[in-house]
Amino acid sequence: MELSLDTVRAIAELAKLELTEDEITLYAGQLSHILGYFDHLSQLDTSHIDPIASVLPLTSVMRDDTVKPALNPDVALSNAPSAQEQQFRVSAVLDE
Repeated sequence: MELSLDTVRAIAELAKLELTEDEITLYAGQLSHILGYFDHLSQLDTSHIDPIASVLPLTSVMRDDTVKPALNPDVALSNAPSAQEQQFRVSAVLDE
């Protein structure tokens, strides 16, 4: 599939990219080459291949949620360099 320069310009505009004419020409060729691969793939007979969602076995690696008592705020703040009203106190990170 051959991509026109106007199509690349339209894509660049949608993506808010400022491209030079040289870049537009370069990307038109590269994108056309990539789309050619998709044309080739769409012509392959895949009717004998079972559809799959993942090539890896699907197993949950997450543990089950368990209810545990919350950490006491005094314990949480015990090693803090500075605390105020049961909150960590840190230096300002944004200018006013």
